[in-house]
Amino acid sequence: MSAPTNDSASSYFPVFLRLRGSRVLVVGGGEVAARKIRLMLRAAPRIEVVAQLLNAELETLVDAKSIKHVAKEFTPQRVAGCRLVIAATDDRLLNRAVAAAADAAQVPVNVVDDGEHSSFITPSIIDRAPLQVAISSGGAAPVLARRLREKIEAWLPAGYGSLAGFMHSHRPSVAAGADLPQRRSIWERFLDGPGAEAALRGDDPAAEAELERLLSGASPRGEVYLVGAGPGDPDLLTFRALRLMQQADVVLYDRLLPQAILDLVRRDAERIFVGKRRNQHTVPQDEINAELVRLAKEGKRVLRLKGGDPFVFGRGGEEIETLAAAGIPFQVVPGITAASGCAAYAGIPLTHRDYAQSCVFVTGHARQDGQLQLNWDQLAQRGQTVVIYMGLHTLSQLCEQFIAHGLPADWPAALVEDGTSPQQRVISGTLSDLPRRVEAAGVHGASLVIVGEVVRLREKLGWFGDAG
Repeated sequence: MSAPTNDSASSYFPVFLRLRGSRVLVVGGGEVAARKIRLMLRAAPRIEVVAQLLNAELETLVDAKSIKHVAKEFTPQRVAGCRLVIAATDDRLLNRAVAAAADAAQVPVNVVDDGEHSSFITPSIIDRAPLQVAISSGGAAPVLARRLREKIEAWLPAGYGSLAGFMHSHRPSVAAGADLPQRRSIWERFLDGPGAEAALRGDDPAAEAELERLLSGASPRGEVYLVGAGPGDPDLLTFRALRLMQQADVVLYDRLLPQAILDLVRRDAERIFVGKRRNQHTVPQDEINAELVRLAKEGKRVLRLKGGDPFVFGRGGEEIETLAAAGIPFQVVPGITAASGCAAYAGIPLTHRDYAQSCVFVTGHARQDGQLQLNWDQLAQRGQTVVIYMGLHTLSQLCEQFIAHGLPADWPAALVEDGTSPQQRVISGTLSDLPRRVEAAGVHGASLVIVGEVVRLREKLGWFGDAG
């Protein structure tokens, strides 16, 4: 059975209209009129407003000479010579009189929230000038159109305007250096490689260098993306991280990444596990670095996907040192580090005016002799929060050293297991009893230890996961 058709919705033909320097008449001086004017100002028309009164926003635009308040009363003669007319008052009869005058003068008119008397409608707009996306349901389902706009806004990076502008400005050089079929191939390879990524982030010299390489007939270069995947909840990924995950050819990933995040990587991308487990280094760091270089030199887009943030105990600095030395293009996408994500989901503020005016991140990973080498005098301080990464297996030693260096035995402490995930558990206690509580709970997952008076706030602020 075929879906019913909506004759009014299917009778619209989408166009993009040049308004720069053209007269546009807006009848109305309230919020609805202001909203329409706000959208049109980007197209630089000469906007004339007819209204008894203007709201504060429109008064400001008049003072700035962005628009002109031409009259208080509408007369049909006002529409003559206009490119567009918009009726945006709360007076239905006046709106229809404006529409009738515009129709008689054969000037396109939009009556806000009145499709029957409008000759054009305004779509939901995603603006990445000079790139624009417009969505319309023809008035049939405006809420659906807005929802689609929200989804596209989230997917389409702000830098796409810079990319489109770069491609426009370099069209003549590409046209001069290649015939029509080659041009298309060059632009497609440019969009799939580091040149487009450079243009997206506003690095025109790097984008130009890559375009010159492609015009000379060179093969596309590979690139490496060091992407922080956050502490576990896929909803905490950045838009940029998700975009790069979707376009990578190969991904090198760690053990801390949940399947829900790996499922968001491009489906046909090659997957290489390089995770490290305690006392078992699956792939040595030097080999990971070399593999990133090798894959990029093959022309691949390589995703180095890390839990948390690449630069917080993630060895991202070591990896980009190797890439820079080998001349491999790379970019780094920060992620929400475990300290921020896990503490937030546990209801433990890392700083608080009454309890902690500073916060310190350290690693609880022991040396080969099993001892911790930390600045205990600096860490065992009141008025601060200490977050220990990889502290599960040295928890007893950590708590003993905090007490030995001056913190009281009843000083608050907590361990967050599998933070931000549906399996999250938070075990709260004190320096004296937290190790026993953790052992009794049978904790084995990825864990983070938080020491400080802010832990007490969890009783009031805990909102996610196990009450612990």
